[in-house]
Formats: sequence, C-alpha cells, structure tokens
Amino acid sequence: MLRLGSRLFANTAFWIGGILILAIVFIVYDLRNPETDRMDDIARQNAPGKCIRLSHGVTHYEMAGADSAETIILVHGFSVPYYIWDGTFDTLVSRGYRVVRYDLYGRGYSDRPDVQYTASLYETQLLELIQALGIHTPVHLAGTSLGGPITSHFTARHPELVKGLILVDPVIAPLQETVVPEQVALYYTVVNSAERMAENQVMEDFYKPENFATWIDRYKEQMKYKGFLRALLSTRYHFHADPQEDFRTIAQHRKPVLLVWGRQDRTTPFAGSKDAIALLDAEFVPVDEAGHMPHIENPQAVHGRLIQFLERQAETPVIADAGPVYGGL
Repeated sequence: MLRLGSRLFANTAFWIGGILILAIVFIVYDLRNPETDRMDDIARQNAPGKCIRLSHGVTHYEMAGADSAETIILVHGFSVPYYIWDGTFDTLVSRGYRVVRYDLYGRGYSDRPDVQYTASLYETQLLELIQALGIHTPVHLAGTSLGGPITSHFTARHPELVKGLILVDPVIAPLQETVVPEQVALYYTVVNSAERMAENQVMEDFYKPENFATWIDRYKEQMKYKGFLRALLSTRYHFHADPQEDFRTIAQHRKPVLLVWGRQDRTTPFAGSKDAIALLDAEFVPVDEAGHMPHIENPQAVHGRLIQFLERQAETPVIADAGPVYGGL
C-alpha cells in the first residue's frame, strides 16, 4: 500500500508540476505580448489614408495625383508600414505623378489574416488593389527591402502590367529557412525579442539612428494589434520567392530597372548590389552616408535620380494599355 501511495503521489506531483509549468508559460507569454488590441474599423477611424476590402481582408492605402498621370506604386518592406515612403510619396505627387502606397497584410492598418504569408498572398494583394482602384496599367513599381522581392516577383509574373521597376536596398536571396517550429519561434519572439524590436529596427536600418528617435514610437503603434508578430514570422517561414530567379525573368522581358543602395546598409549589405547588377540590366545609384533606407537618410541623392528614371520611361511609348486589369493570377 505504501508503494502504491508513493506512486500515486509521484504521478499527482508530476501532473501538477506540468500544469504549473504550462500556466507559467502562458502567463509569461501574456505578460510579454505587446499585442492587446484588434485591427478593426474602430482602430482605423483616425488612421490617415483610406481602406478597401480585398479577398484576404482590408488593405490600408493612400493614393494621390491625377488619374491621367503616370502611376507609381510604392511597396514597403518586411515590417515598417507605408509611412516608410512619406518623403518619396510627397515628392512624386508634387512632381505630377499619381502615387499609391499601401500597407502589406499584417502591417500598419491593414488586416492581419490568419493565413500563410506567401509570395502569392502579396502578389494577390497588389493585383487586387490595382483592380479595385481602377488603376490603368502598366504602372511603375518601387519596392524597398522585402518590397524588392515582392515587386520583382509581381513583375516577373505580370510583365504586361509593369512599365518600370525601382528597387531600394532589396532582399536579393530567398528568406532563410529554419527548423524551429513556427509556434515555438512565435513564443520566443514574444517573450525575448518583441520588447526591443522597434529599437533594434532603428539601430540596424539607419546609418545614423540618433537622427530618428521618434521613429520608435511610430513603429510600436502597429505592434499593439494582434497578428503583427505572427505575420512577420509567417513571412519568414512561407515567403519562398527567389529574387534572383525573378531578376533573370525581368531581364528577359527587358524591363527598365533602377537599383538604389545605401553604402552603409547592414540589413542587406551593399556588397549584394553586385549580384543584383549581374542579373539585371539596371541603372545603379550607390548612396553615401545611408543605411538600409537611403531614400530617407539621403533623399537628395535618391529622389532626383528616381524622377529622372521615371521621366525617361514616360518618353518610352507603350505598345498597349488595356486599362484596368481584371484578370486572375
């Protein structure tokens, strides 16, 4: 009887201990999780720009300029929403272009759908946005960081819709795969990394981060909405587009490309520009005293060249423009 009682006590203690450990795991997760609110109409009521519902949810966007003007669509990177294009957006609009920028799913004021964040998801979002806004094609696309492979993949898949491509410090290799389960990575990110994410983004992406102290609070705004961290991790796990393969396709279609790169970039190092140049027949603009976002740190060096590139493409006749596109992927 004593032996049986000892076994029962040991089993009971084991299960109680396991339950306590699980409770601690969940409590720590909740305490460390910055995501407390839902992204919905209430959250968006004071947001700038406009919103439109697409097949995977609401997309937050801004569009300005005459309908008849040359159109350029700005696509942001891995985690910073469309405000990353503030200066570029205003500059292009002031020069007479029709400019569109939007938040990728999972970021900013766009929805955070509970899906895998694949290259196809971002391709669909961009195509549906063009359709829903009635934008006449072909358009110019500009992508920075992860926006580089997103716009490159779109251009390779829909060359008839794109007149020219602008890449700013683009990711040029497939995202690194990991053997750690996605849910484990999410837990680790919430518990260990989320608190410092905004500060780390500033320190890593800017050549002179001390000039961007207000950037941290602006970045943290999107972090309080549920689904942001999962969207970032899902992108790392499921975005399998190969930028270099897409670069080769773009070169075959002889699409004009402007490649801009900050010399002091630590996120996508400047040395990678050689690989991009080797695959693309691109006009290359190296930018001094600039990190991962040269259009923000050194706009004088970037915007003038960007406008010159667009003006040259405007002088190039387009064989056909079918107007708004209503085709599928």
